[in-house]
Amino acid sequence: MSKRVQCAYFKRESDGLDFQLYPGELGKRIFDSISKEAWALWQSKQTMLINENKLNMMDPAARKFLEERMEAFLFEGKEPDIEGYVPPSV
Repeated sequence: MSKRVQCAYFKRESDGLDFQLYPGELGKRIFDSISKEAWALWQSKQTMLINENKLNMMDPAARKFLEERMEAFLFEGKEPDIEGYVPPSV
């Protein structure tokens, strides 16, 4: 049976991640309070950010940029600015 978490992104109880996917304190915070569904949504946004901004993930500045967007998206509900992307209407 999957671990259940109170998802900070969706504001409801959902299936949690199977293991910590991100290092450090932020990784623990994600593991403890972000659902699989929210993480999958972030991964698609992350891919768009990497591609649109042509980020080199070996560059510490690019990793910091992405980490800041990830934290804002998952915990503050802020959509990342992705040029040309229009979120689908619900």
